[in-house]
Parts: sequence; C-alpha cells; structure tokens
Amino acid sequence: MAESAEQVHARVMAAADEQGRMPLPSVAEWDIFPWDVVDGALATKPLAPPAPEAPREGEDAADCRICTTDSARVIWSNERWRLKHLAERSGLPLVLILEPLEHLDFDDLDDAMAAEYGVLAVRIVRIVEGLPNIGRCHTMRVGDGATHLHVWFMARTAGLPSVKGSFAVDWDDILPPGPEEPWREDLAAVAQQLAAFDV
Repeated sequence: MAESAEQVHARVMAAADEQGRMPLPSVAEWDIFPWDVVDGALATKPLAPPAPEAPREGEDAADCRICTTDSARVIWSNERWRLKHLAERSGLPLVLILEPLEHLDFDDLDDAMAAEYGVLAVRIVRIVEGLPNIGRCHTMRVGDGATHLHVWFMARTAGLPSVKGSFAVDWDDILPPGPEEPWREDLAAVAQQLAAFDV
C-alpha cells in the first residue's frame, strides 16, 4: 500500500531545506523547460525560433530501446501489450508505462489494437485508483522523444493538495522516491488485477 499523505509529507520535509523546499529536478536544465528567474521573479524563457523537427528515437526500429525493454521491469503482458514500471522509483507512488510489443505508434494501431488500448487504459486507471492512498491516476502520451508508443499512468497520493493536476508530473521529479516495499506491493497488486481480465 502506498504511503499516506502524512507519511509522504513527513518524508519530504525530512529531506527538504530549512524553508521546506526540495532541490530543482533535472528537467529545469532541459532546453524545453519554459521557466526562468529574471531579477528574482519567475518568467518565461523566450520562445526559440522555428527549426526542423528533430528525429525521434526509434525512427529505425532496429535502434529502438523500447523494443528491447528490460523484461524485469514488465509487470504484465499479453500477446500484444506490456505494462512496465520505470527503471527506478520516482516521487509519485506509482508510474507505469503501457506499450505495444510491436514497434507501433498511435497512428499505426489498427481498429482492433486501438480498441484494446482503450479497454486496457480504462482498466489500468480503475485498478490504480482502487489502491489505498491513491487519489487519481493521470494518463499521458507525449511522443516527442520516441516513435514507439508509450503511454504513462501516473498515480498521485490522495490528500496532498500541492500534487494535483498536470503539475503532478513535475512533482514526480521533485519528490524523493518512496519506500520500496509498498511500491513493489502496489506493482504486484496492479499486475494481479490486470491479469484477471482477458482483453
């Protein structure tokens, strides 16, 4: 079972500085990070000029890291899909990634695969939101980094008002990882419940 809001808050405060702040996550150093501090105030960075689209990882399926995912990270699979966790725990209680086994993106899915994706996505959200101490399970597909479809399922702790909405993604990078045992228990619970369904 994931930590309660009170347990997460106590753990974070123990790791924070004297003002209760955590260090900036690595995303603050990315070129696409939109914020800057100018004269002590938060400001947007200037918009970069137009440029050609950069190639995404896996344009050639032979070079796709997602196709050769580490099977130790996979918690559930069938003949077409797999659900895996990140290589390391992160700040949110649970972050999962659903991807097709084949090297496909959204626009490559035929109607049957698209329907399977929809059913799986709803089942995963229902299962994750049914776990103790989970407030919501956010889903997102960005797709700018890799051509192989990978959809994120991000569970947020119930009762932490700062960690809501689209900023839960940012908090995932800011908060220190939680304890391993509850994380592994929740992974097993999701895998077991998803295996009970037949897509």
